[in-house]
Amino acid sequence: MFGIPGKQAVSITDKAAGQIVKLMGQGDKKGLRIGVKKGGCAGMEYTMEYVDAVDPHDETVEHNGARVMIAPMAQMFLFGTEIDYEVSLLEAGFKFNNPNVSESCGCGESIKFEGM
Repeated sequence: MFGIPGKQAVSITDKAAGQIVKLMGQGDKKGLRIGVKKGGCAGMEYTMEYVDAVDPHDETVEHNGARVMIAPMAQMFLFGTEIDYEVSLLEAGFKFNNPNVSESCGCGESIKFEGM
């Protein structure tokens, strides 16, 4: 784990928490599991899936009833990230405000981390 005592690995805005809780309830899921994988035009991309069980190796963060689990291999890339939920005229979705990202592609789906 890459945590700092007394500090959560990621933060979740109230808007994001509300959306996560809503989606958790649709399938009786235990939470939203986030990670990163190789892919996209910048080299890496976020992964998100609603899961039925909490993996004991995941870092778990809870806020206003929302539960987010961070996959072990993604913890060092996501530490300090704020998860938000934005709605605009053209789209709605989760937004990751990640201080560890050095570059992102134009669409915002693909990211690059310093030194990678």
